[in-house]
Amino acid sequence: MYKSIEDFIIDWNEEASNTIKVFGSINDDFMNKKVNKNVRSLGRIAWHITQTLTEMPAKAKIIPEDILENKHIPESFKTLIEIYTKHSEELVILIKKNWKDSELEGIIELYNQKWKRNKVLSILIKHQIHHRAQMTVIMRLLNIEIPGIYGPTKEEWTKFGMKPHE
Repeated sequence: MYKSIEDFIIDWNEEASNTIKVFGSINDDFMNKKVNKNVRSLGRIAWHITQTLTEMPAKAKIIPEDILENKHIPESFKTLIEIYTKHSEELVILIKKNWKDSELEGIIELYNQKWKRNKVLSILIKHQIHHRAQMTVIMRLLNIEIPGIYGPTKEEWTKFGMKPHE
């Protein structure tokens, strides 16, 4: 769990950059493509990640309202990235403004449960990592090149002139 807002911001900025990297790797032709009737489209998952930037923080009283609630999925990943970036940057500003390090162990009500504030920060990061991982599996199934996040992908190993791990 986070002991300081600054530690969260360092992680957040890295993970936000990784999320934008994944979003930016997808052609708009794949926005609504589904690999299975029980699996969300890439656009829907990306929009869910983006909507969470206002949904969870609004419930946690970090931001005043959930302005992305009930909004439709943008028609392009370019627009989606712009919206994600705007709300990601605003989230950082408002966390710095509204929460203090000394309050991170404090309890708030969220989703009919009692959470420490530092858990909210941790879940915000884990949530986007979780859904970003779902996206990369779908991307692989759709033969979309996946960008390296925590290390090289199969395609990147090949570009480096190395044999990819099987």
